[in-house]
Parts: sequence; structure tokens; C-alpha cells
Amino acid sequence: MTVGADGERRPGRERLSERLAPDGDDGAPRGGAIDGTAIMLAAAKASVPASNLPLLLDRAQAYLDGRTGEYAQGFECVHEDDETAVYLVPLGHWDTKGLDLDFSHREVDAVRRAHAEHLRRVGADADRRDEFETALEIREVAVVSR
Repeated sequence: MTVGADGERRPGRERLSERLAPDGDDGAPRGGAIDGTAIMLAAAKASVPASNLPLLLDRAQAYLDGRTGEYAQGFECVHEDDETAVYLVPLGHWDTKGLDLDFSHREVDAVRRAHAEHLRRVGADADRRDEFETALEIREVAVVSR
């Protein structure tokens, strides 16, 4: 469903961001703090069903958001905006957190990919893509809500 300039709803292509946007308190998975396009790209590459990725990201986000102080003090923040803070974390970060969250290897990989794709999107928007690609060679990413 799309909305025209006149405010009328019309059938059309649904955007992922519309599907993941909250509709009140319906409890639908949102994908945590990860950008909708990043979720879509990660889902295309992940070995988990695309419909499961927002739920996995919500679970991971709840875990991360309970530790915002740890991330702010312990890791390099490479981007902040009104909604998120993006941290570079050591390699293996998501393997460890995945154990805490009881994620399978494939689920950990999907969450890792989504966070990395979010950083790539931020890098493209901020003209820092090369810098962030280089960082991803030696670190992982954690996107924490603010």
C-alpha cells in the first residue's frame, strides 16, 4: 500500500521500511536499530529465512540496549545519530553474544551481516565507505539504540 500526494492510500509496492515500521503496539518484529535496506541486503545473503531476521535482530537489540554503557565506554563509536550509535567491536563479538542469546551459527551470521550492512549504509551516506570497509576487515559492528 502506498500513500499518494493527496494522502489517499493506493495499492502498490510495499517498502520494507513500511512493513517494519511500528503500527502502534502490535508487537511485530522491527529489526532492532538496523536500517531497513541493511536488513533486506543481509536477508538476501543470510542462511536463515528472511522473515526470521527482524525477530533475531529485535532479540539482539534488546541484549545490546541493556548494555549501552559498556559499549560507550569499551568500544570505538564511529557514528552517532538521534536513534543509534555504531560501535566497532572485536572480531568474534557476535559469536560470543550469539551464545548468550542461544542463536545458531546461521542466526549469528545473519545478525552479524545485518549490523555490517548497516555500517556500510552509514558509510555510503557519510562518504566514509572505504574507511568502514577497511575497518570491517579487522573488526565487527554493533549498532546500539540511543
